[in-house]
Amino acid sequence: MAHPTPNESWPEEESWPVEDESPASFDAILRPHRSLSPAGFAILMSAVATVGFGAGIAFLAMGAWPVFGFCGLEVVLIYVCFRLNYRSGRMFERVRLTDRELIVERHSPRGTPLGWRFQPYWLRVTMDDPPQHDSPLTLRSHGRSLVIGNFLTPEERLDFARALNRALAQQRMAPTG
Repeated sequence: MAHPTPNESWPEEESWPVEDESPASFDAILRPHRSLSPAGFAILMSAVATVGFGAGIAFLAMGAWPVFGFCGLEVVLIYVCFRLNYRSGRMFERVRLTDRELIVERHSPRGTPLGWRFQPYWLRVTMDDPPQHDSPLTLRSHGRSLVIGNFLTPEERLDFARALNRALAQQRMAPTG
């Protein structure tokens, strides 16, 4: 089954970040999970460097001096990969439901914001239940769709979809004044 990708064809808003701080009945910030703490990263890199340097010294002692450089290169590549992973962890999405609209802000790892606005009465939140690994959390309105929370686990996406659907239902039931 083909799932929609984050829809770049949805028009981006002109004025981002959103300055409208009207009271929100639902406000969530979605962030990628990073299980390795900075202290854990330092310990891991120390262990990798120690093993790499030790193996390099052993190969150097056996006369295979070119291997020593590759052991150091391996440590550098592991470090760079982890730093890139931590950098991607700086991205986040904010979902706010006010009395007039649902606002989705997506901030890239560089901090560049993209945003979308939805009229909440026409908005549909869809998610496979039970979720599969590639089940998208999709916001649909007026024939267009936007996928959010791709970095969340399937269970987290389903929990978020349920919470957002509850908030939308409560807002639709509320008397307008």
